[in-house]
Amino acid sequence: MIDFQNFIDKLEERLKKPLPGIGAFLKMAPENRFKELQSSYDTSKAIPGSVLILLFPENKSVKTILILRQQYEGVHSGQVSFPGGRKEKDDKSLIETALRESEEEVGINADKVMVIGNLTEIYIPPSNFLVLPVVGYMLIKPNFKADKSEVAKILEVDLSSLFDKNIIKKKEFDGRGYKIKAPYYDIQEQIVWGATAMILSELLEVIKSIASFEK
Repeated sequence: MIDFQNFIDKLEERLKKPLPGIGAFLKMAPENRFKELQSSYDTSKAIPGSVLILLFPENKSVKTILILRQQYEGVHSGQVSFPGGRKEKDDKSLIETALRESEEEVGINADKVMVIGNLTEIYIPPSNFLVLPVVGYMLIKPNFKADKSEVAKILEVDLSSLFDKNIIKKKEFDGRGYKIKAPYYDIQEQIVWGATAMILSELLEVIKSIASFEK
């Protein structure tokens, strides 16, 4: 059993300190990204965007959500991700982007989300996105409602389930015109790989430093 508010307070303090960054990304990175991650990208022309890692309590547990994207013409079609997207011209910040996109995609009230920090920005070469993972929480579980034009399914995920080492697997993926071997998380029978898996890897390292969710 986790004291939710105490956990949030500790997490907020931890997010003010240096983050694991690339070291955590490499644990879940596709093979072709090892050298890429350790070299410097020119992100001057990257598309800025952000995602929301939303934490909330339910049944004495801490949960977050992922979304299964609908099939569409694009490199991230049908993939699992955190809610989020491209920064629009009216967004005052990437935090506002993450909140706005999450409200649009999963129906939360953005005004009720309390932002406590962020993880390390991650560059996604296939789509040329530079993504900031924003971390926020709500004191009660929101009433989720998927935007069916963008979201095929909302996955409500207990954080403790993510510390099960058996959910980490490896397979070949089709990417950028060739086969890529990559680790992935098997979450509720969905494959979570690429940038989302790398963000999750950093999140879990940060959480491990302040709390024990392992059963």
